[in-house]
Amino acid sequence: MSHAFQRLADIPLSALCDLLGPITVPLADPRSRFSNWAKTYGCTPATVFEPTNEYECELVLELARREGKTVRAAGVGHSPSDLACTSGYMVRTDRLCRVLEVNSDKRYVVAQPGITLHSLHDQLAAHHLAMINVGSISDQSLAGIITTATHGSGITYGVISTHVLSLVLLLADGSRVRCSRQDRPDLFMASICGLGTTGLILSIQLEVEPAFRLKETQYTIPFDQGLRTLDELVPSAEHVRLWWFPQADALRVSAANRTSEPKTSATSWFWNTLVGYHVIQFLMFLGRYIAPVNIWTGRLASWLSSATVVSIDDSYRIFNLDCKYLQYTTEWAVPYDKAKACLYDLRSWLQDEHSNPRGLRPHFPIEIRFTEADDIWLSPSNGQRTCWIGIIQYKPYNLKVPYRKLFERFENVLRRHGGRPHWAKAHPLRPEDLRQLYPRFHDFIGVLEAVDPHGMFRNEYAQRHLFGRRGPEVDDRVFKSSQSAVR
Repeated sequence: MSHAFQRLADIPLSALCDLLGPITVPLADPRSRFSNWAKTYGCTPATVFEPTNEYECELVLELARREGKTVRAAGVGHSPSDLACTSGYMVRTDRLCRVLEVNSDKRYVVAQPGITLHSLHDQLAAHHLAMINVGSISDQSLAGIITTATHGSGITYGVISTHVLSLVLLLADGSRVRCSRQDRPDLFMASICGLGTTGLILSIQLEVEPAFRLKETQYTIPFDQGLRTLDELVPSAEHVRLWWFPQADALRVSAANRTSEPKTSATSWFWNTLVGYHVIQFLMFLGRYIAPVNIWTGRLASWLSSATVVSIDDSYRIFNLDCKYLQYTTEWAVPYDKAKACLYDLRSWLQDEHSNPRGLRPHFPIEIRFTEADDIWLSPSNGQRTCWIGIIQYKPYNLKVPYRKLFERFENVLRRHGGRPHWAKAHPLRPEDLRQLYPRFHDFIGVLEAVDPHGMFRNEYAQRHLFGRRGPEVDDRVFKSSQSAVR
């Protein structure tokens, strides 16, 4: 037992509550209620804390031990699931957002867990550094992307968790530990895709590289051509991703490479904002009532983006996209060697839906990305090169849209091809399913039981998916927003 823990244990409860007062969000404050970015899940924790330093984090855990409460860390809440939701204590990491160290020679940065990628990009750029790879958005917190094995695209690039060099954690017993591939490797491998269940992350040491620009070429090809040449297309650039418009049977290809060429811009207010945003959203709104409109809108969107476009900009600006509208989304990873068969099956299913007057009408595009194999215990790319396939249903003007049947049928196709769900997104899998998909799942659970035997960091999501607990108190619908559709 650490000396710090002994001192905390000696603090009277009333004094402990007084110390926590300045970082406790009042119940009347809107911040006492949590909602994810898409407003599809929300919760009212027992208490919300906003610590500013490690000592205040220790105080929160000390109170949780005494009161028998669970603790859930939450960043900006971008995960489109109830992963961050809790009925216990919530630790908002917004104020744990500093860069603690930058080492340009050894190419790493040490940052607190709540820093957003947008902020990290800016601070790295000031030192002529950049993240090695980035996903489609940078709104998330650094800890959020690490603990869910969030990814970008590039068949020779791993998920972003593969760039983590070490972590400092505050464990359930109050001890502060550093872990890496050399020090406490089991705890490290469990934590870099651990869903926040191993401990409270205090700092992250992340490998970076010298700042770079990307030259991205976007062009459109027929779906059949893309799949026929997939094995040549995917490695044709450092970072290749695809956007599939099933309504037009077309693939939009993004191929990006590092470059020293000067920046160029290919934006257009008329096409990207007026038509590409406002007109498309209005058409999707009409599609809620007139089903064929969704098919016509998909074809229009594919046509609007069909021209070949070349852009050169700072790396993260090319990696990132505009999410446009609030949305429901799910994403699954299939072994790369099964990607073609899986995508052909998805097209057959969607063609059946489109030809059926009462069929489902998915939105667009379906995003397809690729990552290298890794050895992280719960990474969907564990042991296999991976093709990620994500589907969305937009919420035009934040209105309800049907999505559950669509996602269920989508997931059934992906599961037939060995699909593993993105951990940040809602999925139906339970421990008996996950043991079949992840060879080290048993080891992961063993680490949790060793470092958190009383389940301090197990919120409802963790209890449901990792430990198989069932019942209305852990069902994800307990946190479902009233804005969620039921179909």
